[in-house]
Amino acid sequence: MTDFDAGSQATVLVLFTALVTVTLLMCVMTGPDRDDLTNFYTGYLSLTPLKNGLAIAGDYISAATVLSTSGIIALAGYDGYVLTVSTALSLVLLMFLLAEPLRNAGRFTMGDVLARTMPGRAVRIASCVVTLSATLPFLVVQLSGAGSLLTFILNIPHGAGARTACIVIVGSLMIIYAALGGMRGTALLQMIKIVILLGTSVVVAALVLNRFGWNPGDLLRAAQHGSGTGPAFLQQGLQLGTSAGDRLDFVGLQITVVLGVACLPHITMRLYSAQDVPAVRRSMSWAVGTVTTFCLLVIILGTGAAALVGSRSITAVDPHGRTAVLMLSQVLGGAPASAGATILYSAVAGMVFITLLSSVAGMTLAAASTLAHDLFAHAARRGQAEPRTEMTVAAWTSVAVGTVAIGLATLVQKWDVGVLTTLAVCIGASAVAPALTYSLFWRGFTRTGLLATLYGGTACALVLMVFSKAVSGTPSAVFPDADFHWFPMQSTGLVSIPFGYLAGWLGSRLDHRRRAADSRESRLLYEESEERLLAAAE
Repeated sequence: MTDFDAGSQATVLVLFTALVTVTLLMCVMTGPDRDDLTNFYTGYLSLTPLKNGLAIAGDYISAATVLSTSGIIALAGYDGYVLTVSTALSLVLLMFLLAEPLRNAGRFTMGDVLARTMPGRAVRIASCVVTLSATLPFLVVQLSGAGSLLTFILNIPHGAGARTACIVIVGSLMIIYAALGGMRGTALLQMIKIVILLGTSVVVAALVLNRFGWNPGDLLRAAQHGSGTGPAFLQQGLQLGTSAGDRLDFVGLQITVVLGVACLPHITMRLYSAQDVPAVRRSMSWAVGTVTTFCLLVIILGTGAAALVGSRSITAVDPHGRTAVLMLSQVLGGAPASAGATILYSAVAGMVFITLLSSVAGMTLAAASTLAHDLFAHAARRGQAEPRTEMTVAAWTSVAVGTVAIGLATLVQKWDVGVLTTLAVCIGASAVAPALTYSLFWRGFTRTGLLATLYGGTACALVLMVFSKAVSGTPSAVFPDADFHWFPMQSTGLVSIPFGYLAGWLGSRLDHRRRAADSRESRLLYEESEERLLAAAE
């Protein structure tokens, strides 16, 4: 790690303060009225396709994408490249398969989509449970990482007290953004984040390529040397291994990423704020273009970190490489005390900070929305809650979700919680994706099938993950000194995804008790809305 002087640290701190002040003021100014649900959940559908597309891209690109993926590229080469491509492909799949039907079927939350043909408290409760199951692990990962990353960025001692303070600060800000800003406020935050992210990444990527005379071949050769692995850097296996089982695990992870990432509730929630179907189509075009561009930049940044920083230096600071981009900016800036080094490092640090803030704010809003809209307004009040009351509940659930996430992140800050990211994506692929595809495209899907998919897919992913070698039994596991694993993979997708789809199909086929009445009613409701649901335009 390169040490910066007090002036450089002060510059970074001033930048953070300015970012927080500006974004907080803009978030509050664009916040909704206290009794206007449409404004809080969708921002009056007033976002243009460009703005909504940037907001979708901002929600989609989390701190894990920026830091963990670039670190995997720097340390594992080929495996990281494939993971980056899979991340971009997931959004493409959402664009072509689910975006337009979701916009037609949904109103505020995933529960609205699923209850379209199968209304009832059980569906709302299940939707809420799965949304929280997929969102809270991500929140804990982001906040837990915020402690270590901010202490690194600000160059302060990495003690437990400093990390806890950083977690509380970031968590408190995310509560304010979600509770006061609503959809428009968090969308504005995402737009600011994506502009800063792309601009800074383009500059750093250009500096990397310039170091090697704009010759990608020289960059790759230097990365092979810097990684210490030689030709293996461009071959599959550095992340998960090279045995037949490891290769199967690698394939399963990529399938899980493609199916799961874009189906996470805080991503699909953005689609409901589009004005109409043509608008959501244009929004997704902007989002896909933005995410694809950034993924290409991440490949350059990760490869540049391997070439210029080296895997040994990266792992000495963080075994998982999450500080690779920050260390790369230090190397590219030149002398530690120079103006160029200070400016470049401050820009990258600001990019990381705003990414952390925006990521947790969007996830908090999604969790609070399902608690207020699905659980309180529909399950508890049976759709009879007053708008002002629901808005108040949404604000307080933002506080509750944020407080729980802060507490959990503080408790697990010494653990390797990256497995929670994999768990959240597995739930998205194993429960959310099957539920949405069946609900939108299969008229024979019943309430029993839906509940089986949601609960079965989530439970399967959770059980397999707890007993996987990502949690115990290996040196890189969460509990390396324990061994209670019996599932031989680090991701559950190869088993839990088919299980989720199979549970929905069997639940619908074997629903003898309600088949005569409830299933017929569901099919009639589906047929009534099918034309509007699958129409190309409203």
